[in-house]
Amino acid sequence: MLCGMTTNPDGKADEAAQGPQQPRRRAPAGAAVLREDVTEAIRSAVFEELAAVGYARMSIEGIARRAGVGKTAVYRRWRSKLHLVLDLVSAIAVQGLPAPDTGTLEGDLRLLYEVTSRALRHPVASQVIPDLQAEAARNPDIAQAMQKALREGQEGVASGIVAAAERRGEVRMGIDDEMALDLISGPLYWRLVVIRDTKLPKGYLEKLARATAAALKAL
Repeated sequence: MLCGMTTNPDGKADEAAQGPQQPRRRAPAGAAVLREDVTEAIRSAVFEELAAVGYARMSIEGIARRAGVGKTAVYRRWRSKLHLVLDLVSAIAVQGLPAPDTGTLEGDLRLLYEVTSRALRHPVASQVIPDLQAEAARNPDIAQAMQKALREGQEGVASGIVAAAERRGEVRMGIDDEMALDLISGPLYWRLVVIRDTKLPKGYLEKLARATAAALKAL
């Protein structure tokens, strides 16, 4: 996610260069042209800063220092660290997880669990997610954003897996979507995020996929 950055001699990293062949358009007075590479550097720095110090101790100064930009570059995009974190968490829901397509329900679940387990065991994610969950208990805005990100991200891929299984005749048509989502997403999230047992036994994901497939077929 980290992108290369350059800064102009005057320190204004957000002034985009205009191509020599393009007509210049006058921006409204006081308007800033926000460079995407700077924005991405700040976003990456937020995740790293969250993992290093947690939300409570995270500061705009620390984010800017880690991203290699001035504080003004951060404030041009977000009013506060709360708005910054809410924006990033909401973006997770939009990105979602890739929908597996292996040709079988058990295969799709196995692939989903492999991707999800790698993501949840990533050093940054393993620190950031629990910290934001703790903060969500005190901050309803973060709680709402977390719920949206986690639910929509998992709901989209889970519904795709179930729909494919229905078309193949592996599960009955019209099974309970809410129950299916709980069965698919719950066990691995419980183990890796809630009790934080990241050392999965050999063959665990394969067994989990087999058990979840059997449970979905029983709905």
